[in-house]
Amino acid sequence: MRRPLIAGNWKMNATKADAEELVRGITAGVSGMQKVEVAVCPPFPYLYIAEQMLTGTAIAWGSQDVSREENGAFTGQVSASMLKDFGCRYAIVGHSERRQFNGETDAMIARKYAQAVAHGLVPILCVGETLEEREQGRTEEVVARHIDAVLDLEGVEAYSHGVVAYEPVWAIGTGVTATPAQAQDVHAFLRERIAQKSKDVADGLRILYGGSMKPGNAAELIGQPDIDGGLIGGAALKAADFVAICQAGEDNA
Repeated sequence: MRRPLIAGNWKMNATKADAEELVRGITAGVSGMQKVEVAVCPPFPYLYIAEQMLTGTAIAWGSQDVSREENGAFTGQVSASMLKDFGCRYAIVGHSERRQFNGETDAMIARKYAQAVAHGLVPILCVGETLEEREQGRTEEVVARHIDAVLDLEGVEAYSHGVVAYEPVWAIGTGVTATPAQAQDVHAFLRERIAQKSKDVADGLRILYGGSMKPGNAAELIGQPDIDGGLIGGAALKAADFVAICQAGEDNA
């Protein structure tokens, strides 16, 4: 049985005071939940707040990115070992915004995934198609390419150390959500893609849905057989909304 994971991606939002208030609200709201795993991914400057306020709680924390390099002259980058120093459990890699705005390629993202695993972090690999790609009937082709980059570099066992998040680009921050059936179809395809290499790895792999998941649709989405939680954007910035989604994960565990 795969344990549901609800991870909040705060993106480039919040002040120091906001971050502290949000962490307090989430901590209080999920107290007593035992079946769902909860994580928050604040901006880099606020990772110390997560470490200070969440150490000793059941809530994990992670980063929104990680360098594909070990260390060295890479101005502005943050290594996996540095994130580990701050107690991070997770590292998001390959988010569509980084693919779009930072020019990240599948090969670059696969190296980030590998760096995270090598340093004991759990990478959350984001995959997903644009609206144009979906309308062209290329959804499976695109997400397969995203998945295969890690398979080609690290082999199928790498997926026993990570998480996948299906985030249709056309649903991120738009308020438009894939229907539960649409999301389930892609999740099932992703799992089968991994199962072609190893059924055991595929059966254990958590695949999250991201793309305008909110309290009103979380239960139906997480209730699908191959959807194991959510990578939450906008709703992660409101403690009450995020906690409600965590409750949906708890109820569907």
